[in-house]
Amino acid sequence: MKINWGTGIVIAIIAFIGFILFLVTLMLSDEKLNHELVTDDYYKKELVYQEEIDAEKNAQALTENIKVSKTGEGLLIVFPKNLDYSKIKGKVNLYRPSNKNLDFEIPLDLSSHQLLIPKKNLVEGRWDVSVNWIYKGVTYLYKDKTSY
Repeated sequence: MKINWGTGIVIAIIAFIGFILFLVTLMLSDEKLNHELVTDDYYKKELVYQEEIDAEKNAQALTENIKVSKTGEGLLIVFPKNLDYSKIKGKVNLYRPSNKNLDFEIPLDLSSHQLLIPKKNLVEGRWDVSVNWIYKGVTYLYKDKTSY
């Protein structure tokens, strides 16, 4: 049997489509790959995004902002010295882009201007730190990307 050029093109197209379907099936069935949204409740968070922008502007307007630094004991978050630390309420979110199972949140209950996140709670690599806090009825938001 002799194959003409038209039959060859049809065979090539069918082979290509079969190859693409095989790759798609392989990628979707691999349990190592995570096909989820970056954060849970993504759409709810988008609705309050303007509030986040305003809170970040409030934090930038401070004479002294939060400082995040890496120490031997862990991650040190230092709040402005000119504020009464006992009136600061809020939470610290640590987000790990590579593994959502490592994400955690710490409520703010300060006994000084410093908050230490112990080294044992942190895995080496990139962390996105978000400090959302309220002081005298004004909301502040500080975001930082750091490596530990």
